[in-house]
Amino acid sequence: MSTRRVTVTECPGGPLLIRGADEVVGIDGTVAPVERAVVALCRCGRSDRLPWCDDSHRDRRRRKKP
Repeated sequence: MSTRRVTVTECPGGPLLIRGADEVVGIDGTVAPVERAVVALCRCGRSDRLPWCDDSHRDRRRRKKP
């Protein structure tokens, strides 16, 4: 049996990049199929596309600057 290597890379102040996964299971048990080689998972909770990152963390950082 062959196994696929899945890697997780943390982007400081941003999402987790997941490489090699077939699916992502949310905290509520919802299964989201992965259709790309690399996907970005939201860590800030602001995304309108959870569990996927939609760059909402960037908008929040920009608004904080005077």
